[in-house]
Amino acid sequence: MEKSSKTTKRPNRILQGAREALAFAEGKAKTADFKVHIPAEVNVAKLRTKLEMSQNEFSQRFGFNPASVRDWEQGRASPTGPIRAYLKVIETDHKAVEKALSAPTRGRH
Repeated sequence: MEKSSKTTKRPNRILQGAREALAFAEGKAKTADFKVHIPAEVNVAKLRTKLEMSQNEFSQRFGFNPASVRDWEQGRASPTGPIRAYLKVIETDHKAVEKALSAPTRGRH
């Protein structure tokens, strides 16, 4: 029985993706090979609710102005591109963000 080309290509794509992820994690990836995707919209209320945080907790934990969070959730304002990217990182791995933001700074007394 002959394998279809789709079945044969899938493991190769997975392996290639794993190699790319490893290169990226090791800092060896060529940045020109990667395209950054910043979501056009982020549902801040949904993200915050998923994390089981109040607006104030969410603001304090991730460094946002509480008034901005209220404005985003009530549709009076929208997060800018860099903030949408940051929110995507929070959505993807909030514990890593919390760890990075709580790490002691070097050289400060």
